[in-house]
Amino acid sequence: MISDEEKQYFKGRGAQVNPHNKFLKDVYVKEHEEGIDDWEESDRKTSFIFENSKTIVNKVDSPDVGMAYSLNPYQGCEHGCTYCYARNSHQYWGYSAGIEFERKIIVKKDAPVLFKKFLEKKGWDATTISLSGNTDCYQPAERKFKLTRQLLEIALAYKQPIGMITKNSLILRDRDILQEMAKLNLCMVYVSINSLNEDLRQVMEPRTTTAKQRLKVVEELSKDGIPMGVMVAPLVPGLSDHEIPKILKAVANAGAIKAGYTVVRLNGAIGQIFEDWLRKNFPDRFDKVWHSIQSCHGGNVNDSRFGDRMRGDGNISQMIRDNFRLHCRLNGLNVKDIILDHTLFKIPSNQVSLF
Repeated sequence: MISDEEKQYFKGRGAQVNPHNKFLKDVYVKEHEEGIDDWEESDRKTSFIFENSKTIVNKVDSPDVGMAYSLNPYQGCEHGCTYCYARNSHQYWGYSAGIEFERKIIVKKDAPVLFKKFLEKKGWDATTISLSGNTDCYQPAERKFKLTRQLLEIALAYKQPIGMITKNSLILRDRDILQEMAKLNLCMVYVSINSLNEDLRQVMEPRTTTAKQRLKVVEELSKDGIPMGVMVAPLVPGLSDHEIPKILKAVANAGAIKAGYTVVRLNGAIGQIFEDWLRKNFPDRFDKVWHSIQSCHGGNVNDSRFGDRMRGDGNISQMIRDNFRLHCRLNGLNVKDIILDHTLFKIPSNQVSLF
């Protein structure tokens, strides 16, 4: 029997299902419509939940993610990328990794105050902090709440090095702060571009900005003197991996100097979400893509092996790796390392404005 969720398609959303939250004991579902007098359908609109957090900067223990500390002003993300690894973390808040991840956005309104307190801890050594390591700090909610801009203001005042990654052109709003940080060698920005195919982006990353706009971000911020990199992530074998040469040429022409990639992995609830999405959007290619993902992860679509999980192993993974390295070399990418300055850090004597 096909469920109601399987019959309908929510345009403008990535996930089309709400997998059961493994941390919740109880769940209610519509099994017999005629037996329910008043069924409340879930609200399709985005809602914001304000959270009073105790901490805002988290130490990252994973050895293969390229960051030591992460700073996330939002949990959940309206971008709706179907493959997003952050979906699983939404379950800790009591929500589903599926549609609720995109509709119920947790806003850490006290993030700026907590960030200042963290930087003023005794012994803090100004290690680079990544903004964001989980959900996009420039997702649509940022236009309303401006938490990311406040965090950057603080980072500049304290001379705290910041790494950033986003797929939203809203970052151009803060180019004034980023430009000042770049003059002091305090920031590095990565833009995520995993496809130049607009039709694919619209269904895989429904509420993100276009690849053309992301290339504009790379170009504009590069002109401002901000070191720019691109994460071609995640590559989906059989769906987007053939675009590697075209993407790397485009980002190099736009001014990027660094490039990295990951191969998609579907841990936890993401496997069910992505499988459902793939069947609905690419039924003719489902078997090829699904089996290609499995071939990169030892016969599974999920992978938790440090060192292998991000890029996979096997023949397809090796072909992706070789192709990526070749075209980085041809386009002059990854020639120079960017090392941010940690020596300028100082707690300012004057009060930092948060507005």
